[in-house]
Amino acid sequence: MKERDVQFFRPLWRRVAVTVVCAVWAGLEIRGHDTTWIAVSVGFTAYAVWSFFIRFPKDVALADAAAAAPTVPVENKGDENVPPQA
Repeated sequence: MKERDVQFFRPLWRRVAVTVVCAVWAGLEIRGHDTTWIAVSVGFTAYAVWSFFIRFPKDVALADAAAAAPTVPVENKGDENVPPQA
């Protein structure tokens, strides 16, 4: 994937939405019994699962999760910056 594609698919909901659309399309084609489009739609679904969930850069997904996590302010006591007292 190119960097701009990774940035676009960074939110998890976009990756899930594209994969679900491909899977629904595959289900409709299986119901319609058109073997060519069954192969195409199942291939797209498999590629979406592979690229969005198996091979997707973990550091991007982890950075997204870390950004969504609430942060707790750390109390600064200032002990390490206090000059020695005479």
